[in-house]
Amino acid sequence: MTFVTYQFYIFFILTTLLYFSIPYKWRPRLILLASCAFYAALIPVYLLILFLLITIDYTTARLMERVQERARTHLLLISIISLCGILFTFKYFDFFAANVHTIAELIGWHYNTTLLMLALPLGLSFHTFQSLSYVIEVYRGKQPAEKNFFTYALYVMFYPQLVAGPIERPQQLLPQLHGHHTFNYERVKLGLIRMTWGLFKKTVIADHLGLAVTHVFDHPELHPGVSLMMAASFFTLQLYFDFSGYCDIALGAAQVLGITLVENFKQPFSSRSIAEWWRRWHISLSNWFRDYLYYPLILSKKITPLRIYGTTLLTFLVMGLWHGANWTYVILGGLHGTYIIVGTMTQKWREKFHIWSTLVRYPKLHRTLQIATVFTLVTFSFIFFRAQTLSQALYIATHLFVGIEQIWNPLYLKATLLSNGLFIKAAAALPLALLVLWVESRLGDGTVSTFFARQKAMVRWAAYYALIIMLIFFNTGAGPGFIYFQF
Repeated sequence: MTFVTYQFYIFFILTTLLYFSIPYKWRPRLILLASCAFYAALIPVYLLILFLLITIDYTTARLMERVQERARTHLLLISIISLCGILFTFKYFDFFAANVHTIAELIGWHYNTTLLMLALPLGLSFHTFQSLSYVIEVYRGKQPAEKNFFTYALYVMFYPQLVAGPIERPQQLLPQLHGHHTFNYERVKLGLIRMTWGLFKKTVIADHLGLAVTHVFDHPELHPGVSLMMAASFFTLQLYFDFSGYCDIALGAAQVLGITLVENFKQPFSSRSIAEWWRRWHISLSNWFRDYLYYPLILSKKITPLRIYGTTLLTFLVMGLWHGANWTYVILGGLHGTYIIVGTMTQKWREKFHIWSTLVRYPKLHRTLQIATVFTLVTFSFIFFRAQTLSQALYIATHLFVGIEQIWNPLYLKATLLSNGLFIKAAAALPLALLVLWVESRLGDGTVSTFFARQKAMVRWAAYYALIIMLIFFNTGAGPGFIYFQF
């Protein structure tokens, strides 16, 4: 059961109606039971693993408030080892075992490698990090240990953000789970609008772009450079509309229940640097790595430029590996770390060049060039995100400009693009994608729901009907699940 199935919306409607029909004291347990049912519809047996980790973290956090500093550290280590051990077993054991076997073969050692071949529990990386943030905050004394076991379990398992985030902090979510949320028509309406907006972004835009992306990435050797470049660009847009669409549905569903989740995206395609990109893209993840990995490492010793660069690169390498057990993800993280390091090292030179070239006199052109550069760099890195294997990613990356000299040849374009119906369908989604990006650029600190609420009634209802019509008639009907569900 995912957010794009009718089963989910039946589940959502029934759960919401029952939620507002029962006394306040029973509502958290109802949502916990609903969250268990939601997760069990995916892989039931993994509920046992999830509750084992919940029990360990709940217990260790409670004990931290009763023991001395040294014992607190031991309890923290127990919790971290338990969480990371389960994550490593399911997600990374086979990857590391296969690589150790390869290295051993290269140096002449021979031993048998046993692969576990375990199915990855959906959302394991997300609720592992959410649980880690809780026990770390309790250890630091910034968050009191939750006394109610069921409330803490709901913090980990809250179904709107259970399998793909956003990654919540205990200070943000736990107090809300204790609150009494009454039915509020305006809040429910805005939540439903946001859910519809997210569903539109996923099924009408992302899935149509994904048709062409899959067609090219499955057999890149059959396509010229222009097709590879287009597919890579389409994937950058697909990933945004897919993941931000999921987040809109998650935040909208939580808003209906009276819960506010953190925003995960803030107009990333307006970024003028890679550093700014990560302040706008998958914000809950980048902030997690900043607070729990980068800052502790960088502040543990004397800060020097070399230390900053090394810690930055390490953080992004780990962030890349967080996405999956594949060298493609490690390279993805390495590229972004390198982008930021090079950007920092060359900042003064670039500023001098902008003055020398008189670009500073044309701020709009300057901004456009910066945004285009960021999009190009991100798109190149996302080749390694989308490719199934390292060899496939390297093939695409090294063949982007094959045949580029014929790009102005109409016959060449017809043979490579227009004759392919998938590119036509994907291109048809581009105006909608640009329209959505324009709408979101107008939000400021608001949401798309409040943006529509500010419009005149005629404009507002025309937009609502247009969204519903396109959801009905332009839904691919065969789109994949949300991309980040695999993490």
